[in-house]
Amino acid sequence: MALLDVNHLDVRFALRRGDVQALRDVSFSLERGERLGIVGESGAGKSVAAFSLLNLIAKPGYIAGGSIHFDGRDLTAMSDRALRHIRGHRMSIIFQDPMMTLNPVLSIGEQMVECLKAHRRISTREARAISLRKLEQVQIPSPAARLDQYPHELSGGMRQRVIIAIALLLDPDIIIADEPTTALDVTIQAEIMALLLELCETHHVGLILITHDLGVVSQVSQRMLVMYAGRVIEQGPTREIINDPQHPYTQGLINALPQMATPGSRLNQIPGSMPSLDNLPSGCAFHPRCGFVERADGTTRRACIDLVPGYVTSGNGRVACHMVAEMLERERIPAEEIR
Repeated sequence: MALLDVNHLDVRFALRRGDVQALRDVSFSLERGERLGIVGESGAGKSVAAFSLLNLIAKPGYIAGGSIHFDGRDLTAMSDRALRHIRGHRMSIIFQDPMMTLNPVLSIGEQMVECLKAHRRISTREARAISLRKLEQVQIPSPAARLDQYPHELSGGMRQRVIIAIALLLDPDIIIADEPTTALDVTIQAEIMALLLELCETHHVGLILITHDLGVVSQVSQRMLVMYAGRVIEQGPTREIINDPQHPYTQGLINALPQMATPGSRLNQIPGSMPSLDNLPSGCAFHPRCGFVERADGTTRRACIDLVPGYVTSGNGRVACHMVAEMLERERIPAEEIR
């Protein structure tokens, strides 16, 4: 049994004009110690998927269907009191902006001690000792001095290291990292990602990394999900998807990487933008931006426009695309005719 098993997750936001579906039929799993990347443009539903795991969806959002099983227990059926023993203890989250996460009027040590004492019956001295060890683990300079400093006294990179140390305080089974390097410069980004990777491998911690940076995902994760308009449209082994993307959207994301463009020319880009969740296109949500709705012979794939694509297995992954399904079907039929 997987450590985390998400099945057919459906998240909605209740608005005056009606419910808006933010996540549709999202399913994935995470083994103990595994590293999973979730990628997609802004508005794809990556952060909503992550926050749903700990039922941190703010009202008017709510989980409308599906299940989230963690270590055999369904988190969607738990009370808030029971979830308190999971949040921060067995599943931790690293948010995008450390200055929004850390309390500006409390020292680093006070915040770490408070977190520990909320989950364990230990003395302040013991909690400070554990906090110091975690700061040492994340390789923060002069860790003893940092305990008595305030967030504004630290650089962006050091604040992010503190957030990682807080996430590790209670030795969680899973860390959810939501764009953990967005506000940092490139060299610090590389250091933070290398640190996360080392900590996960050393302590056998599962990692869910949410990012729009395919370069980071390719270096850190073992498996990846590609999301579009609240749905997983491709998932599988990271190396396989990066080397041979099946869905046109995934192909577009990879082609948009700077290194894929000819030096001196304009960068490649996917035409159009992510659709609004309250006005999704019919059929495949990506079809207005997709260059494969029209076949090479000039005919239109009406299924792309009229029908929501189901999942098909391609290699070791799953893809929600009518074109891929059509290609796989063409490959299958001649093989059957030979037999």
